Amino acid sequence: MMSEIKQAITSAIKDAMRAKAKERLSVLRMVTAEFKRIEVDERIELDDARVLAVLDKMTKQRRDAATQFTDANRQDLADIENFEIEVIQAFLPQALTEEEIHTLIREAIASTGASNMGDMGKVMGIIKPRVQGRADMGAVSKLIKASLQG
Repeated sequence: MMSEIKQAITSAIKDAMRAKAKERLSVLRMVTAEFKRIEVDERIELDDARVLAVLDKMTKQRRDAATQFTDANRQDLADIENFEIEVIQAFLPQALTEEEIHTLIREAIASTGASNMGDMGKVMGIIKPRVQGRADMGAVSKLIKASLQG
């Protein structure tokens, strides 16, 4: 069964073509090309969880590039990256608030009985599927570390 998010992106491509929104269409095609590359390389059909992981990774790559372009005084290129982020994020679920992330971390620590940094992997294993595409994993990781170091 095709991922719902992939279907939404496919129909967004058709809408962008009708609207002659060249820049948006280009970003959406880039996203579907990445899905296709993974499906061919790994001989799988992407499910929603994997699609979210791919979109999340693409957003992070663009955020990093935008930061580098801004630091290099290339705002024109940073603006392109930021536009791509906007288009991609439209297909990601609503971002979690910091309070929601803290609550998930507390629940994961309680359910795993985690008490020190050695338990970091257990906590991440529970949290990652719940926050994928809804929060920056790097920031979540830092919050988990801070909680475990207490």
